[in-house]
Amino acid sequence: MEFIDLGRQLERIRADVSARMEKVLNHGQFIMGPEVAELERQLAEFVGVKHCVTCGNGTDALQMALMAAGVGPGDAVFTTTFTFIATAEVITLLGATPVFVDIDERTFNIDPAQLQLAVEKTRAEGRLRPKAVIPVDLFGLPADYTVLEEFCRREGLFLLEDAAQSLGSSLHGRMAGSFGDCGSTSFFPAKPLGCYGDGGALFTNDDQLASKLRSIRIHGKGTDKYDNVRLGVNSRLDTLQAAVLLAKLAIFRDEIRARQEVASGYSKRLAQAFKVPYVPEGAVSAWAQYSIVVDNRADLQASLKAAGIPTNVYYPKPLHQQTAYQSLGYQSGSFPVSERIAETILSLPMHPYLEQSQIELVAEACLQSKTATPRV
Repeated sequence: MEFIDLGRQLERIRADVSARMEKVLNHGQFIMGPEVAELERQLAEFVGVKHCVTCGNGTDALQMALMAAGVGPGDAVFTTTFTFIATAEVITLLGATPVFVDIDERTFNIDPAQLQLAVEKTRAEGRLRPKAVIPVDLFGLPADYTVLEEFCRREGLFLLEDAAQSLGSSLHGRMAGSFGDCGSTSFFPAKPLGCYGDGGALFTNDDQLASKLRSIRIHGKGTDKYDNVRLGVNSRLDTLQAAVLLAKLAIFRDEIRARQEVASGYSKRLAQAFKVPYVPEGAVSAWAQYSIVVDNRADLQASLKAAGIPTNVYYPKPLHQQTAYQSLGYQSGSFPVSERIAETILSLPMHPYLEQSQIELVAEACLQSKTATPRV
């Protein structure tokens, strides 16, 4: 059994992928070819925004958005401590300071109440200027943008949605990537919509912001490549990767529906013994991961491994406990919910091609273990 089975997906789309890649090989426009423009058009339509700007990877997408917003030294950017380091890394690389915030115990996403406290504390201290917020749609579930958008408008904060795991999800009918001032995503192969290498994209309805992003991704380009109007980066999506993504986007809605069925199958079988994922009313998860909370995680992992079932831990150490961020002065206990979830979270195999027999096998192996804990 595969944790994420890209092979099964390739069997389904091999002919289309091969034809699209062959077309790129024939026209030879390997950088910013016509497939890139077509992908941006289709993705903007899919997400429901005016502009999609593709780039080299999801980390670059985050950095480019912050650059366009003018984030720099002296600025505070608020984000969750329970995420992959890329979310905070780009803040530091621009000379700004990440201010970490704890998560909601049910959704694992940034807690709006804790965010408000963090912003108020930062303003009161006066050392940093509150500038931006980066919520992370963890495991494919959109953050609470109903609250977050209103809060950021009121506080004058740039809101950058990190939708690296959530493309294809929605909240009250709005698609992930469409929230805040700008949304970003990743096309890393393991993502719900992934290419066969690195890739990323940004989404916005702001014409001026979109223009800045297109400039930043090509060295701050102005009217031509030798007219540089600002400092930028070199972060263009390869045409071959755009071709792959066009083939995958054609079946993406169907795969998102299949992910719902897999998640539902797990939850129905596991809910009485484990704390299973919580999806708020009005939300649809993209199910990048299906993660349960369990005591004695190592024992359950070992039991599942013996049964030939792969698992992963996302994430075993919150960012405030990472060596790279020790200088910020956070201590163990600073973010108790994140720290507790990091010790008890476990992700099970999740992809659109899991069969019912496989779902039952995983669930039964979990239930037969002696580590199940009542749902709280």
